[in-house]
Amino acid sequence: MKQVLLNMKNGEVMIETVTPPILGGEGVLVDNYYSVISGGTEQTLLQLASSSYIGKIRSKPELFKKVLEKAKKEGPIAAYQQAMGRLNKPEPLGYSCAGVVSAVSPNVPFQIGDRVACGGAGYANHADVVYIPKHLCAKIPDDVSFRDAAFTTIGAIALQGVRIANVSVGERIAIIGLGLIGQLTLQILKAAGCQVFGVDIDEKKISLGKRNGLDDGTIRSADNIESMISSFTKGNGFDAVIITAATTSTDPLAFAGTIARQKGRIVLVGVVGMEIPRDIYYKKELELVVSCSYGPGRYDREYEEFGHDYPISYVRWTEQRNMEAFLYLLEEKKISLDNIVSHVFPINNAVQAYQLIQNEKKESYLGIVLEYEKEKPKIEKAYVELRPHIIPKTEIVRVGVIGAGMFATSVLLPALVKVKDVELIGIAAAEGGDAYAAAKNFGFSYSCTDYQKILEDKDIDAVIIATRNSLHSKLTVEAITKGKHVFVEKPLGISKDQLDSVVQAHLMHPKCYIQVGFNRRYAPMTEQIKKFFYNRREPMIMLYRVNGEHIPRDHWIYDEKEGGSRVITELCHFVDFCRYVVGSKIVGSNYYTITSDSMTKNEMNENISQTLKFKDGSVATILYNTVSDSSFSKEYVEIYSENSFVQLHDFRRLLMSRNGKRKKVRYWWKSEKGHKEELMNFINQIKKGEYGSIDDAVEVTKITFLNEENKRF
Repeated sequence: MKQVLLNMKNGEVMIETVTPPILGGEGVLVDNYYSVISGGTEQTLLQLASSSYIGKIRSKPELFKKVLEKAKKEGPIAAYQQAMGRLNKPEPLGYSCAGVVSAVSPNVPFQIGDRVACGGAGYANHADVVYIPKHLCAKIPDDVSFRDAAFTTIGAIALQGVRIANVSVGERIAIIGLGLIGQLTLQILKAAGCQVFGVDIDEKKISLGKRNGLDDGTIRSADNIESMISSFTKGNGFDAVIITAATTSTDPLAFAGTIARQKGRIVLVGVVGMEIPRDIYYKKELELVVSCSYGPGRYDREYEEFGHDYPISYVRWTEQRNMEAFLYLLEEKKISLDNIVSHVFPINNAVQAYQLIQNEKKESYLGIVLEYEKEKPKIEKAYVELRPHIIPKTEIVRVGVIGAGMFATSVLLPALVKVKDVELIGIAAAEGGDAYAAAKNFGFSYSCTDYQKILEDKDIDAVIIATRNSLHSKLTVEAITKGKHVFVEKPLGISKDQLDSVVQAHLMHPKCYIQVGFNRRYAPMTEQIKKFFYNRREPMIMLYRVNGEHIPRDHWIYDEKEGGSRVITELCHFVDFCRYVVGSKIVGSNYYTITSDSMTKNEMNENISQTLKFKDGSVATILYNTVSDSSFSKEYVEIYSENSFVQLHDFRRLLMSRNGKRKKVRYWWKSEKGHKEELMNFINQIKKGEYGSIDDAVEVTKITFLNEENKRF
């Protein structure tokens, strides 16, 4: 299928052939008929992508700070790889479309053939086929065209701004900015019985507004603007001012405060400079609210991704209910888009549409619509071929990858391409654009969205699994059942049942090699530590301190069904390192968490002290926290045994001392945490036919489950 993607490195808009999304979760697949280009939002993204690296840094200072912190901890090369991983990933464009349902998940209130309007960045893309969660689509009334319904998400943004303004019949409302959202806002206000005054920098937008029902208006630079507003409001000022402009200037906020009445309401829907003139707002005791996109539920994964609705008695207007309300206004002819739609482009000419909003064609525009073929061509194959297979030598291991997220594209795949005797066959990802970009960037033969293609491919010997945690065990079991060797990112599973399923499957398929992504045991400095303590006779004492990154409370890693927890996802790394260096079974574990009224249960459980007792008498203490200074080093290890001392800093600096004799090792440009080495081991074990046990990985994973339960043994 065709999809519009944005190259984040250079700002190039591309129409690529990618595989369609697959049906997953609680949602629908939709054959697109129309989608709308949001001139403001998408133009901002285009400008960011087209800017220099310095320009990107200036626009995203918070991300640049993270890159600097990573460079300090892990070296400039690691930071560069992560930054390039982000830029190499194309951005899907579009967030408002309409079409026909072609497939439905169980327990979703839609049927094949339903006409639906769809929303959501990352979902309602400019693409032939899109996957939409159930709360981000709404049925289109019979009297509403697909073209008009494609504006529903943008209309919901305008509608939410009006709701936040809390308008009532007869009130006098000003709109600053009469672009696409401004024109929709004024029609919604007129439907609500308000008197509307418009302000814009473009005289043509004022004229268009009057054709769409604007009572009066003028350009911002008009000499008589103050007298016009005074006359319109009878000298009182506006009851509410809705700002739908897009500018870096602070003038809209200052001007809104000036023209609002005493105790008036200011609602910011657009994006403007946020320097608020306190004197104006203070004297009038004005209320300023920033409207959040298309309504309650936006940015809430529980609502959007997992389908948990808000009770209507407590949250009357959600994203979806706002979409339905906008469609109702279209059905009742309260809103007309005939004057708003300025251009319609076939999807094949989408690049011309973006040239228009970048002003390359020197032509005015407002509502730009992309049109798709109504009769979708039959998909002959569920993958996109980039190059033919190379006929491999017998010692070549042919690899398929499932997952093309940030870790895979910035860490695993750059390491994998450096490993000898590997042919990259296919890569699968939920988003066709992500899979296609990864295949193109790293040299895979094909990309796809259905991972079964990878598992069924007889040309693939081994599979690398780099998905979200919840799929690790399931995909591992399926892969070895198909006779594939498996490299699976940690954790091996997020529950005892998941872990048991892998163990049982491995017992049934012992000739399939399974390796878990515990990369630190393969790091060059770890190997030096092992050699340093070779033939030791006395137990070890070990301290492993981890300064973990603070992440948002709604991150998927905290979801029991998706991530398990940070204990299961991350602590396993450090338990495995200790287990490997000591080289003895774990026979006991004490686990303590911090307690705080200001923290959630998840946050308390990731600030811990754990002591491991080993069969040979060694002891290791792991201190894991997320409350320290994030700019400080992430990982620090000390080991004591037999008149010897080892100190390890972030896998970049190593000190080994015995009886006063010291040896120092340092990597200046990059921390070496063993990602390349673990993949080399995986490929070499397959070539040698040495399919060892997974006992160590199972042992470590069980320890994290016990930690999660706050138990001792």
